[in-house]
Amino acid sequence: MGMISEIQAWELTDTNRDWLIHRPVEIAIYVALAVVLRFALHRGIDRMSKPRKSPNAKVNERRSQRARTIGSVLKSTVSIVILVWCVLQILGILGINVAPFIASAGVIGLAIGFGAQNLVRDFLSGIFMLLEDQYGVGDVVDLGDAVGTVETVGLRVTTIRDVNGTLWYCRNGEILRVGNMSQGYATAVLDLPIAHNANVHKACEVATRAVLEAAESEPIRADMIDKPEMLGVNSVTAEAITIRVTAQVKPGRQWAVQRAFARSALTAFEEQGIEAPYLPVLR
Repeated sequence: MGMISEIQAWELTDTNRDWLIHRPVEIAIYVALAVVLRFALHRGIDRMSKPRKSPNAKVNERRSQRARTIGSVLKSTVSIVILVWCVLQILGILGINVAPFIASAGVIGLAIGFGAQNLVRDFLSGIFMLLEDQYGVGDVVDLGDAVGTVETVGLRVTTIRDVNGTLWYCRNGEILRVGNMSQGYATAVLDLPIAHNANVHKACEVATRAVLEAAESEPIRADMIDKPEMLGVNSVTAEAITIRVTAQVKPGRQWAVQRAFARSALTAFEEQGIEAPYLPVLR
């Protein structure tokens, strides 16, 4: 009789069987499903965010960083959603009421969002900048307070190196406007001052020939998109008459083209006797 009682004591009741077998199996199934789902979604994100190769190394670097950043955001979002879903399912299996947890999480999230609204704004602005491709690594941009070349683009901060070598850290939430000088094409603008007694028509002809020759020379030819255009007299002041030449060039190459045009035009003016304006020297 004693042995029979011990055997009956070890027999699993429905409740014990539920807690020791059924529920652990369900939890293991949900955990395994969460792991597999996370792995599959991460692989899918890696494939979708893989950038296309370009012959231009600068373009490849820009696409790679943008793809890495967007992919990291998507992976983090997927991981958090799957983790929350798995935890809620496990709590439900254990018979724990999840409603208070959801309500508490909502209150805590609201408090954190209100207290860290600047940080949230920076992250949201960074996400939209990446999705809209407003700028990328290597672009020359004007962000208002900082002008220079973009070195890194993050979700919270964008770093810019100006012409003096200073590295600027710009919070994405504080960027109100973006002037990108590296997308599509750029315009090289050259203003040439001449004296009031100079022959304006001759000066325009000489300048046009000079910049056309400069545009056909190496290495400027590779930077040109369209032929230079003489716009004529741009302004007349008490000191000088200014004529303007413009040309469409590759993004970021307008300054090199302007310097080449200026050197060629000033040399031609000197050879053709086009007088420069008289600028009084203060003593």
